Amino acid sequence: MTSFLYKNLMVDGVLTDLYCEDGKIVSIGRSLESGIDMGGLFAYPGLIDSHTHGMGGYDTMDADLGTLANLYAKSGTTTFYPTTMTASHEALVAVLTAPMPETGAKVAGIHLEGPYLSKNRLGAQNGAYARTPDAKEFAPFERAKLITVAPELSGGMEFIKETGMTVCIGHTDADYKTAKEAFQNGAKCVTHTFNAMPPLHHREPSVLGAAMDENTYVQVICDGKHIHPSVIRMLYRLFGAERMILVSDSMRATGLSDGEYEFGGLPITVTDGTARTQDGALAGSTSTLLDCVKCAIEFGIPKEDAFRMASRTPAEMMGLSCGKIAVGYDCDLILLDADDNLKSVIVNGEVL
Repeated sequence: MTSFLYKNLMVDGVLTDLYCEDGKIVSIGRSLESGIDMGGLFAYPGLIDSHTHGMGGYDTMDADLGTLANLYAKSGTTTFYPTTMTASHEALVAVLTAPMPETGAKVAGIHLEGPYLSKNRLGAQNGAYARTPDAKEFAPFERAKLITVAPELSGGMEFIKETGMTVCIGHTDADYKTAKEAFQNGAKCVTHTFNAMPPLHHREPSVLGAAMDENTYVQVICDGKHIHPSVIRMLYRLFGAERMILVSDSMRATGLSDGEYEFGGLPITVTDGTARTQDGALAGSTSTLLDCVKCAIEFGIPKEDAFRMASRTPAEMMGLSCGKIAVGYDCDLILLDADDNLKSVIVNGEVL
């Protein structure tokens, strides 16, 4: 049994101590026992990125989850869903069967972004591998937890009903009626809202209108480049911190300099931190999830809600026992100073 007592942490504005045992939070409150003095650092739940392709020169499709796990942990993300690209069955299976990390951030499952996507809304996805939904293709792989699907494709609704994965709607040409039917059949979320889907129109509300009416979750890339700050505020008012999920959609250039990179088999150019395909489409972001939280705060989202949308809300959508600083939850924390600089990361109760 491993146990740690972290003293002098600021949690929800209160200086307190936090006791972790076997990776779980077992008590919160002042203790007379000696422990590890954290010097008044501000504690937030470890961040959970449900849509992220890579960073530091590595990509999910490299099938090196161990290296990625350590890179994510250093950036403040303590749980993540390595996100694939539309690719061959063999390439996707390589990720779904890759060795799981022994250190760093926790891999809660794989997010399959495709291959069941609309060829009209590919973005940076490789259309050569886009195909119609098949509920049997990834059924044998327990690690496949989350998938992005275009529900208008042949067999799309049947897939949503039959799959055991959590379904997000994305890279889609779906109209309002089709998207609404998809949510009613079990889809739970919108993939990088507004990107790679029809726009919101007052007579054709499309995916976003259906998501609002069905009160689903919405993923949002809050890097200041994919969505205007005004629209970030609009989504927050529509869906609230309980339904809006911040994601990074980061790619391998995150944390590196501008230049030429590869993403899903396609050449990508990063200029001034913005990644684009050769035809000009945005190709993921070069921001960490903590960067996105800070952007949300800068755009006017209350700090408490910005952190919640990157921790507790995705945890609730996926049924995880983390994302909240409370007794019984995983002891996954990020510790920041008064200027929101990341100072320390704790996973399963242990400082990394």
